[in-house]
Amino acid sequence: MKTKKIINTVSAIILALFALLTLFLSSSVIFDWFGIRAKEGNYVLLIVWANFICSILYLFAVYGFLKRAKWTFWLLITALGILIVAFIALLFYVNNGGVHEAKTINAMIFRMLVTLSFSLVVFFNINKKLK
Repeated sequence: MKTKKIINTVSAIILALFALLTLFLSSSVIFDWFGIRAKEGNYVLLIVWANFICSILYLFAVYGFLKRAKWTFWLLITALGILIVAFIALLFYVNNGGVHEAKTINAMIFRMLVTLSFSLVVFFNINKKLK
């Protein structure tokens, strides 16, 4: 029992850091804070908005981790769904000759794997009824 609490707390801390970093970077591109938009090069606005929305969902998920709320799983699955849809749209965009940064595809794969990992942590440590 204590191990699950430690896993949830550590997961919440890591997810909070990931969420805040994502929120800062995506909002900096959207609102052009600190000249980050120019440094990002050929960003895809759909991906930036998907990351921004997911960062807000991640912050709510942090609260869910700390409260051991069962809805945390569904919140993270929703974020994963948003990322998957945005990634599919990105692939269509790229295949149709859209200008993008090569790192965007790798970053999206990484973000989807991180979100899936946190979803699995919630599934196995909080959502006993879903097993």
